[in-house]
Amino acid sequence: MALIQFLAANAPWAWIIAGLVLLGLELVVPGGFLVWLGVAGIVTGIVVFIEPIAWPWQWLMFAVLALVAILLWTRFSRSRSTDTDSPYLNRRADRFIGREAVLEQPIAGGFGRLTLDDTVWRVAGPDLPAGSRIRIIGSDGAVLRVEAI
Repeated sequence: MALIQFLAANAPWAWIIAGLVLLGLELVVPGGFLVWLGVAGIVTGIVVFIEPIAWPWQWLMFAVLALVAILLWTRFSRSRSTDTDSPYLNRRADRFIGREAVLEQPIAGGFGRLTLDDTVWRVAGPDLPAGSRIRIIGSDGAVLRVEAI
């Protein structure tokens, strides 16, 4: 009971300390949402410093601020463009779509092998003899789909 009375008497500091603890927890448990809860706690503490309000209203203010902050950050982060200098980093096969090459080994039974740059790729397409010109039209995982030119 004494702890509750102490927190009620020092409500602004309790909110500010709780907000700082939440900000510190974000460093240990990254995820991005504890930052906004911490900010909401600090803002609630500052508002309670300026205008003392009852505990239920403080909790409501904290909840509304946290929800608004999280929703605004989510909207902002989803609207950002994700420009990168390596758009095919995790889709290596897709960067070859449209590229033309010459088969070093024949495609037999629908499958063959093709060397592009420094990698040997498995290719799928119509049966073609070695020396045929092909165009890469797609990929299925690590298998390049090809067609004759």
